[in-house]
Amino acid sequence: MAKADIKIRDRNYSVACAPGQEERLVALSRQLDARVQDISRAVGNIGDDRLLLIASLALLDELDASHRAQAAAAGPDIERAAQALNDTATRIEALAARIEAEK
Repeated sequence: MAKADIKIRDRNYSVACAPGQEERLVALSRQLDARVQDISRAVGNIGDDRLLLIASLALLDELDASHRAQAAAAGPDIERAAQALNDTATRIEALAARIEAEK
């Protein structure tokens, strides 16, 4: 098991991670630290626990919005694909019926 040394609000943490993921974890921790610092500037010093809670909720909200947007964007594509399959099945059935009728 590998570990990454990260810093959030001037506090150092050593976090276990999969081998090869150390750099990614450090980069993500920098993004989290920046987010926490932004929130701290906006709301004042409300304690690390609350700051991390607010940052976590904000990130989850963004993730949820992204998932919803992807699902909404995929919706029309799925509808079109289903309609295309339906149309193709109808044409195949019509061709099969004509072939049977010609026999």
